[in-house]
Amino acid sequence: MHADEIDPQAKAAVERQERLPLPHSRWGLKLARLLTRPVMRIRNRNPPPVGRTVDGTVPGPDGALDARLYLPDAEGPFPTVVFFHGGGFVLGSVATHDWLCRGLTRESRCAVLSVGYRLAPEHPFPAAVADAYAAVEWAADNPDSLAGTGEVAVAGDSAGGALAAVAALMAAERDGPEITYQALLYPSVGVRPGQPSLREHAGTVLDEADIEWFSDCYYDDEIHRRNPYADPTNAGDLGDVAPATVVTAGFDPLRDGGRAYAEQLVRDGVPTRYENYEAMVHGFMTLREVDRAEEAIATVADDLAGAFERGANR
Repeated sequence: MHADEIDPQAKAAVERQERLPLPHSRWGLKLARLLTRPVMRIRNRNPPPVGRTVDGTVPGPDGALDARLYLPDAEGPFPTVVFFHGGGFVLGSVATHDWLCRGLTRESRCAVLSVGYRLAPEHPFPAAVADAYAAVEWAADNPDSLAGTGEVAVAGDSAGGALAAVAALMAAERDGPEITYQALLYPSVGVRPGQPSLREHAGTVLDEADIEWFSDCYYDDEIHRRNPYADPTNAGDLGDVAPATVVTAGFDPLRDGGRAYAEQLVRDGVPTRYENYEAMVHGFMTLREVDRAEEAIATVADDLAGAFERGANR
């Protein structure tokens, strides 16, 4: 499940990131969020071009949610991918995942609507879930605002991958909106103590203390950890959810949870493509310096485009 060693480009990127340790307190979290803004302004300079971007908001259940719409350099309308960023449910923003969303837009020729959501610990579960589902409903109901065809997929990485999976589950259980596909990039689902990936790779990007602190912030109460809308691996039947791509990374402590969810989808009859990038680390698809990140983005984008094309030909 993992290579002999981490890809050299990914290893160098991780070593640079480790200069800024993840916070484990509310004061540290506030500082990290403040520092993220100037860092992202520098990091997102000279971005890969797309046809157009539109910054705005979409309505959420408790106020407006930050959003950025990425449109391909082509004539619309376009199918829409609603994307949710990672960050352990406590960090991250539309800005932190700009490069990834641009790549998905360029490679898939779909519109990508990147949506922010309320963050823990200020807003524990189910706030982020409610925001994610509301954003998907809005995207499905308002294609004209998105240069859209009305077809919708969901995608996300890490915590955002969990939100995308939950949005797909909620849509299946609540009779809509119809979701064409779900792309789950090293999703934060099904993490259990004692898993080999957690035991062997804790300390690479994420250590056990990071994972536990994020979980404590998000779940707030132990009872929520068993809720399928908090972690879709708790669902009894996934048979009606959208077809999926699940991506994991060999050196990711969360790898085994993502793989288990892919296996659960397959057992329940959901068409699923699973790919494990054996030499990669958690978060690798946001690392601009890593060649395999671009390859993975292109492959996931092909899955999304192919799903929309199949849907259009039905």
